[in-house]
Amino acid sequence: MTPIVSTVAEVRAVVDVLRQDGKTISFVPTMGALHDGHAALIWAARETSDFVVVSIFVNPTQFGPNEDYTRYPRTLAADQKLATQSGADLIFAPKPEEMYPARSLTSVEVGKLGDHLCGTSRPGHFRGVCTVVLKLFNIVRPHTAHFGAKDYQQARIISQMVRDLNVPVTVKIEPTVREPDGLALSSRNRYLSTAERAVAPRIYQALQAIQAHTMAGEVDVARLESKLQSALSSIPNARVDYASIVDAETLQPIARLDRPAVAAVAVYLGTTRLIDNVVLNHGE
Repeated sequence: MTPIVSTVAEVRAVVDVLRQDGKTISFVPTMGALHDGHAALIWAARETSDFVVVSIFVNPTQFGPNEDYTRYPRTLAADQKLATQSGADLIFAPKPEEMYPARSLTSVEVGKLGDHLCGTSRPGHFRGVCTVVLKLFNIVRPHTAHFGAKDYQQARIISQMVRDLNVPVTVKIEPTVREPDGLALSSRNRYLSTAERAVAPRIYQALQAIQAHTMAGEVDVARLESKLQSALSSIPNARVDYASIVDAETLQPIARLDRPAVAAVAVYLGTTRLIDNVVLNHGE
């Protein structure tokens, strides 16, 4: 089984030797509750490096006061098994006090990329994400780090942070992994009731319909967003947090589909918040 370490010192002792020996290190940061989407990230990391580190840490600073931090699934034994089967060499599973020692004061501000989409309904979320990811980069010192495309805004923000702060790591964004019926894999899918799980694929179906409209020539973003909102609102027991089409690079709202864009959604099914997206390539 892949060994688990819980302290910064233990990780650094391993990666320092690897780097001295000229080995390449890939990194997959997770919050645990691993599934096949995480496995795909680990496999991708395995293909690009000599050594793969997976972190498992439910990061408290990215959860709001009324979110699911305390009930977020913690399944370390099962995670260790999946990580082992997927080719991980080391698991870093720290306690909160290891990542945030007493009197920790510094955090990473995100700026405009965090103004919309999840940033609107989860204030401070991306500050917490970027702070913990930057800390993990400094601890693990990877050559490459792998993230999933399902969290498009997160991936875009982390890529920008790496560029802006001259972090010596290459960020690789891997395709979203889906169930056969189209539902994007997520650790939060396990919260869904049987009835909610049955209708959850309609989120991706609504996004696919928007893709079809754009391929047919529709460029008016207000009309597209209206169609998307309507399709999502028709899902039983659904509450739409947002259904937006934004510039793929800046994540800012646009009026016309005259550039690469992203249709991104967040939908509550019961109490479970699910996100998904599709890229809309203008003219393709």
